Amino acid sequence: MTETPERVSGSLPGVERSPDDPPLILRGGKVNPAAVELAYRRAAESGSDDDALFRVTFELSRDLKCRLDKYLTSRISFMSRSQLQHLIQSGGVTVNGVEAKPATRLRRGDSVEVVVPPPPSSEILPQPIDVDVLFEDDHLIVLNKHAGIIVHPARAEKSGTLVNALAWRFRHVSGGALSPVGADDARPGVVHRLDRNTTGCIVFAKTEEAHWKLGHQFEHREVDKRYLAVTHGLVEPDGFVIEKPIGPHPSREKGYREKMVVRHDELGKPSVTIVRVRERYRLPDRAYSLVELELKTGRTHQIRVHLSDEGRPIVGDDMYGGRAFLDESGAVVLDRQALHAALLAFQHPISGETLSFVAPLPEDMRTVIDTLRRGPTEVLDVGGTVSMVRLGLATKA
Repeated sequence: MTETPERVSGSLPGVERSPDDPPLILRGGKVNPAAVELAYRRAAESGSDDDALFRVTFELSRDLKCRLDKYLTSRISFMSRSQLQHLIQSGGVTVNGVEAKPATRLRRGDSVEVVVPPPPSSEILPQPIDVDVLFEDDHLIVLNKHAGIIVHPARAEKSGTLVNALAWRFRHVSGGALSPVGADDARPGVVHRLDRNTTGCIVFAKTEEAHWKLGHQFEHREVDKRYLAVTHGLVEPDGFVIEKPIGPHPSREKGYREKMVVRHDELGKPSVTIVRVRERYRLPDRAYSLVELELKTGRTHQIRVHLSDEGRPIVGDDMYGGRAFLDESGAVVLDRQALHAALLAFQHPISGETLSFVAPLPEDMRTVIDTLRRGPTEVLDVGGTVSMVRLGLATKA
């Protein structure tokens, strides 16, 4: 048997693989298209919030002296040479950590990393759904996501999503299109995700180059993501770090399949959340806290799981022990998780300019906080960066 000229590895973060799954890499060093497609579909069906991109790495053990595009054509057989050239030119391939050109010559010791796109896209139905735009240019769009809408079609829900709304907007209002990356699983332009009932800042890519470069920032934790949540009980101390691994719930019974838990085994992935208490509220019969959360990892339901495991579940989050918030008359004010992606900051993928966005709080969360502030309120200053004024809240003295 002829020895292959490289060591090859592939991975899709956030997707569990079964021993019965087809191998990601075939004998001879070629990428297995069936495994790539299966991994992408499984990620889409799971509704995972992980910032997952399928990557394959080739580490050359001998001097090939051939062009990068020609080499990849022999290894990623389900993409044409022109497709691979386009992938390289749009930033989806690096050699030794540096963006390369199709004509780059490969040498012994080179490490070639490829973000492998999924199979060709299926058509997305454009739908006239209102979206709250915080920023848009030719390369990306940032929205203030409302509660009750999912990010992209999945499972039985093929319409009524942000992706459907953006397809309409780009066709009839602002022009452009969603990046085709991820389009095979109805996720074109989707760089990261928020749960159905989580509100706030979310960014979509309009071009492939923007998608690869934004994805790189998310994957390498170069994006500043700050959330606000209202929790049950008094969160203490004022500032601390939750560092607990998260994985799927052990039960696969209906009602548990989408739930995540803290796991200290091989299925638990490292997960880090920084907690800063902004306000505490003491009522005669109960207490609450307003916390700012900084994510250092991007696991599914990370904030919800971490706070619940600390015994301070998010108000309204019935999946993880939260209860609806009622006013003095007993009427429901909020019955979904009181979690808001308040701030999102990153480098523009093309210009390199630092962009920072704050999404105003939705009305139900503002009402909860205003109601709680009528009672004894403790305001803290522990290094939080989210401006209460920009959120649409008056500063509580």
